[in-house]
Amino acid sequence: MTIVFAASMALVLAALGVFVYFRFESNLDRSVNQGLRSRADDVRALVIQADSGLRQAAGTSLAAPGERFAEIIGEGGRVLDSTRLLPTAALLGPSEQARSRVAPTLIDRKTVPGSAGSSRLLAIPVSAQGQRLIVLVGTSLRQHDESLAEIRKVLLIGGPMALVLASLLGYAVAAVALRSVESMRRRALRLSVLEPGQRLPVPPSNDELARLARTLNDMLARNDVAFERERSFVADASHELRSPLAILRAELDVALIGNSTPRELRDAVSSAAEEADRLSALAEDLLLLARADRGAVTITSVAIDASDCLQALSDRFSQRAAAVGATIRTSAPAGLEVLADPRRLEQALGNLTENALHHGAGSVLVQARARGDALVDFHVTDDGPGFPPDFLPLAFERFARSERSRTGNGAGLGLSIVRVIARAHGGEAHVANDPGGGAHVCLTLPRATVRHPPRKSAPVG
Repeated sequence: MTIVFAASMALVLAALGVFVYFRFESNLDRSVNQGLRSRADDVRALVIQADSGLRQAAGTSLAAPGERFAEIIGEGGRVLDSTRLLPTAALLGPSEQARSRVAPTLIDRKTVPGSAGSSRLLAIPVSAQGQRLIVLVGTSLRQHDESLAEIRKVLLIGGPMALVLASLLGYAVAAVALRSVESMRRRALRLSVLEPGQRLPVPPSNDELARLARTLNDMLARNDVAFERERSFVADASHELRSPLAILRAELDVALIGNSTPRELRDAVSSAAEEADRLSALAEDLLLLARADRGAVTITSVAIDASDCLQALSDRFSQRAAAVGATIRTSAPAGLEVLADPRRLEQALGNLTENALHHGAGSVLVQARARGDALVDFHVTDDGPGFPPDFLPLAFERFARSERSRTGNGAGLGLSIVRVIARAHGGEAHVANDPGGGAHVCLTLPRATVRHPPRKSAPVG
């Protein structure tokens, strides 16, 4: 920042120095030219009066030794009159005299006899005494050149000094401004996932650095929530995996005992197979949730007839319902189609139906209804006691289970997976208790208004 600031200041100071120098030089030139014109007018008046000569004008405004001088040139280039110390020959050459007899002419000379340093001459034509004369006045540029040399010295010395001072000031200002960044950097070095809740210091000002610190603190807060969620997820997953693994190990130990009867051996192997299936299903559910966290759940959506889908669901769970003394009723308008991935839709509705059969009582009603032209709602209700009121806000959390369901075999992932599947399709899921009793879960998915070819969606979370 200091280097950029110094380079910018160098350009600005250089441009300003050039502007000041040439403006000062222009003013000096204008002042010298005005003085020459004024003296030329005086000499012309003197020539017209013809009552005094230039040699008697020494020490006046018309002439000063080494500083101001004048000359009158007649026809043929002959010098008619001049101030003291000037040579008898004309100061102007033939070409210069020719131009001066037509219009006023300014001429710069490096040396003029009797003048100190370089000089500037002004020649104007005058008609007097029946002749066409040239009035020539001149002045030394010594003071002019000394003034320019002095301003150059001031700019060449003062410019770099001003640049150095400005750069030091810019460095100090930048250091003070970035002190907050250094403080945040040192605090960031001490941040650790093992100590959540730590935040970066926020500067007291309301500038960009303060807003950056607040934004980073908000990000850290979100990361703390995400890390805590991941830790909880890993802990809950480990807990859920421990029970089936322990049972599987016990059944295998029984099978390995050599004195088991064939029936006991079959029972042990059957139980081990059931626990293996449970582990496989749990691993599949955990994998789906992990993909959802990474935004990597992909779906292949096709148009599915809602009535056919619910009929297949009823056939799939008919024996399960009969085993618990329940019935499954389905209802869907003819021709209603939903745009969804068949496997994911079957998984979501299967989870809801399984929950209803496990926690409900009596009959389970699965309905499909159109909501406008864009959505389809799948409603799953049962005749059971419904969700506990304190469980409703946590129903879709992973491994969330009500007190009544903690003794079952479920891992508390069914509703979480339903919501993941719904959001992967661009829909949503909701839970509630019916006023007349029983749990009510609604799964909302996009409606297929016309027949669509299979379409693979982009990854979503």
